Amino acid sequence: MIKFSTITIFACFMLFLMACEKDPVIPNEEELITTLTYTLTPVGGGTPVVLNFQDLDGDGGVAPIITDDAILQANLTYDGSVGLLNEAEDPAEDIGLEVFEESLEHQFFFQSSIQDLIIAYADVDALGTNPIGLQSTLTTGGVGSGSITITLKHEPLKDAPGVSDGDISEAGGETDIAVTFPIDVQ
Repeated sequence: MIKFSTITIFACFMLFLMACEKDPVIPNEEELITTLTYTLTPVGGGTPVVLNFQDLDGDGGVAPIITDDAILQANLTYDGSVGLLNEAEDPAEDIGLEVFEESLEHQFFFQSSIQDLIIAYADVDALGTNPIGLQSTLTTGGVGSGSITITLKHEPLKDAPGVSDGDISEAGGETDIAVTFPIDVQ
């Protein structure tokens, strides 16, 4: 009888341990990005051009404020820097720092409707193999008008064809933010 009780207690104890799993791992929750700033500083000096998107209440509600008068000089190269903030927090949270720290899981994509405008990556992820896009180089050609779309992907397929060159079509992943800025090159 004692053996049966000991075995029963042991079995119950083992079932109890198996039922008490650790807390589940919560996947990386998407951060709120209220502000995206793309600062373009002319190489060799000059006044920076700042493209700014701000949507303090997130999706829906009040419409975002977007820079709509960005003018770039023709035939010039700019150093580009992307900044991301969550201004719903006080103080504002620097999401760009998180993107940098999680560089293996993020990549910016730059698309331009202006044929002579080229944007190239100027930084790489923690392994030194794939671009991030927090830093870039923008080169203008002739005069023209159009737009630049900046998209941040979370967990893109960085090994997919063309992705490391900035081709978003095979990137997959989830879009953290996508903003289109009107641009004039004069």
